[in-house]
Amino acid sequence: MRVTQSMLSHNSLRHIQNSYQKMGKLEEQLLTGKKVNRPSDDPVAAMKGINYRSQVVQVEQYQRNLGEVYNWMDNTEAALDEVNKVMQRIRDLTVQASTDSYDAEQRKNMASEIKQLRNHLESIANTKVNNKYIFNGSDTSSKPVDLSKIDKEIDIAAIGENNAKDYVLFSDDGQQLTWDEAAKAYKGSDGTSVTFPISGDFIAKEKGAVSTNSDSVDIEVSQGIKLGVNSKPQAVFSLDLFSDLGKLITALESPDTTGEELSKQIDMIDGHHGKVITETAEIGAKYNRVEMVESRLTSQEVIAKSTMSKNEDIDAEKVIIELTSQEALHRASLAVGAMIIQPTLVDFLR
Repeated sequence: MRVTQSMLSHNSLRHIQNSYQKMGKLEEQLLTGKKVNRPSDDPVAAMKGINYRSQVVQVEQYQRNLGEVYNWMDNTEAALDEVNKVMQRIRDLTVQASTDSYDAEQRKNMASEIKQLRNHLESIANTKVNNKYIFNGSDTSSKPVDLSKIDKEIDIAAIGENNAKDYVLFSDDGQQLTWDEAAKAYKGSDGTSVTFPISGDFIAKEKGAVSTNSDSVDIEVSQGIKLGVNSKPQAVFSLDLFSDLGKLITALESPDTTGEELSKQIDMIDGHHGKVITETAEIGAKYNRVEMVESRLTSQEVIAKSTMSKNEDIDAEKVIIELTSQEALHRASLAVGAMIIQPTLVDFLR
């Protein structure tokens, strides 16, 4: 086969063009730090990169969710710690009043302080975080405790079927019963059913006096894993708590109350205080689990980003060496091309 000058020229130009393309690709990799800048560079690596990037984004979202979890639990823990202090102070005052060494006027002063502490418990129960009530189950838009409704005396016999939906019944053991319109009866979570006429030892309160919502507020912190971040309001801020404290205040204000009668109130306070401590321990246990989940997510983030980096990022030293070598080859190609491409008559006519 006869090799013409034109064939040599075209081949030389084609090789020089390919050399330019290789240098351009290496330069782009060095500037971006990525091996794959478009799917056509490496379709397989590009597909893997999309999956790895999705995994990183997912982990980062779970970490943001954890921030919300910590916000709920930190505020809940701080609130319960404040409740512990209030209950301890109420107990101390009750112990002092039960010694019979205080006169009626001094006991009234103690009653005034306990009344303020009871009001403070209401404000703690109505704690809001990001404009959400944290002690009202999943109903975060309604406040869980209203002392004005708790202290309001309601004649249970006067509640008619037409008004039943506006009231909640409470049994002696703290069971809450709400009106079921379909069944035309008050229903409790344990299966208790009360129909009209109402009989038995129940206390009627307007809806909103104390929370009846015990649903958990769940936040997803990992694939398929949701954590309940709220504390059960009935475990701490129950109707019994505020009612019993109201009775204690009444007893302290009465000049006829004996020290022995006040001593019996201490067991009541200890019972409520014990529930607060139990709920605080429950929050502490949840907190420990959240910390373990956070540690796991941190590890997953490191692994995902490392894998994504291995798939996409360049080895800078290797690319620099390749670029330097390609540049040397390109210069050599230009020199060889200059010798191969001979001047033509057109060049002389210029």
